[in-house]
Amino acid sequence: MSTPGVHIVVYPYPTAGHIIPILDLTQRLLTRGLTVTVLVTTNNLPLLDPYISSHPSSLNHLVLPAPDIAPPQQNRFLANMRALRDLHYPILLQWFQSHSSPPVAILSDFFLGWTHHLACELGVPRLVFSPSGAFGMSVAFSMCRDPPKNDDPENIDFLVSLPRIPSSPVYPWWQVPQQYRVGVEGDPDWEFYKKNMLANTASWGLVFNSFTELERVYFDHLKREVGHDRVWAVGPVLPPDDGDLEQPANRGGAISVPCHEVMSWLESRPVNSVVYVCFGSHAVLNSKQMDVVAAALEVSGVQFIMCVGEPAGQQQHASDDHGVIPGGFEDRVDGRGLVIKGWAPQVAILRHRAVGAFLTHCGWNSVLEGIAAGVVMLTWPMGAEQFTNSRLLVEQLGVGIPVGGGRQNIPESTELARLLGISVGGGRPERVRAKELSDAALTAGRGGSSHQALDEIAKLLADYRK
Repeated sequence: MSTPGVHIVVYPYPTAGHIIPILDLTQRLLTRGLTVTVLVTTNNLPLLDPYISSHPSSLNHLVLPAPDIAPPQQNRFLANMRALRDLHYPILLQWFQSHSSPPVAILSDFFLGWTHHLACELGVPRLVFSPSGAFGMSVAFSMCRDPPKNDDPENIDFLVSLPRIPSSPVYPWWQVPQQYRVGVEGDPDWEFYKKNMLANTASWGLVFNSFTELERVYFDHLKREVGHDRVWAVGPVLPPDDGDLEQPANRGGAISVPCHEVMSWLESRPVNSVVYVCFGSHAVLNSKQMDVVAAALEVSGVQFIMCVGEPAGQQQHASDDHGVIPGGFEDRVDGRGLVIKGWAPQVAILRHRAVGAFLTHCGWNSVLEGIAAGVVMLTWPMGAEQFTNSRLLVEQLGVGIPVGGGRQNIPESTELARLLGISVGGGRPERVRAKELSDAALTAGRGGSSHQALDEIAKLLADYRK
């Protein structure tokens, strides 16, 4: 369907892992005839380039100043959330009110809950975009409404139960995201975070980069939680799998190795024989974790591609322990291992028939990319909602093999090597289930539940404008 003339604002949280999926969603809205203005800070402007070139007349952007967070900050994440609101709210209010054809709705990231209040002041609907899944959002809402408490603060294995959520998940204290462990009633940062997240439940609609068949029970739960049915699963929002490597390769930034070189390396490998190893754009392995991963890859004998992230500037501290690839490792695995330092063409790699397994930190973008590609997932969550995502993959979807957890549960290299070995090839029940979910993801986007949800959103926005 097409809805020409409907103008909306898209406001990502300004980090790559949040910007990329909301831009992929924007692409789908543009194909339905909407006009979109993306709000972006200068340093993230290059991420827009491939989308602008595809939709030069209907995709606009407004450059906003980036907040200046002076170190040291006890919690830079919360400080950044507050600074974005303080800096951008008055700018956006004035921009909307002076615009000759103001947008009819705001679609903004779930870390920008304060835009609900901006939308109310402007008299337009606000749609929440969640780059995380419905299970992860269910946990976040529960922990904001009823913050977890540790009756034995010295015990990091103290169990926290969430009985209101389907499957009643129980977490050891060390797996509870940091903001809930350190949050204190009355603390301004914690109170801001809590109100910011709960504003999402009061917003007009929620849009998830997920698909109904993946998390149906949690979508039903969230509809009960917010009291309406304007909760949509529109994912996976990924570049089309049409054989064109250019779009997935350029998605998210400049890659450090040309995509065609990586694809050529994979072409000579048998089907499902390669393990792809990547812990995301933010998680940087410490020395022990890196040594275990490298040793396991070396002794396992498996073919692999390993993406090694560089610590971002804001994450570097003198006390941080950043692991480095052991000396001589690349020479010792030459011929069966490819090491990529920096950004990798992850979607293109996972889609290649030679890749059979994915050792991942379980960030939601990686989870969806792995599911869409139909690979077995070796799960090693590091923080945030990643422990919840790992549970979904292992316990509920049956496509994951747990290998570790953060810094508290680092596997022995021999055990990790064994798991790497059994994850590739045929015969694993996880591989059968992965193929089923991959087919379901494809169907959802090609005329199925996610396609229909996007049509419904576009129609409702057009009707709202009238």
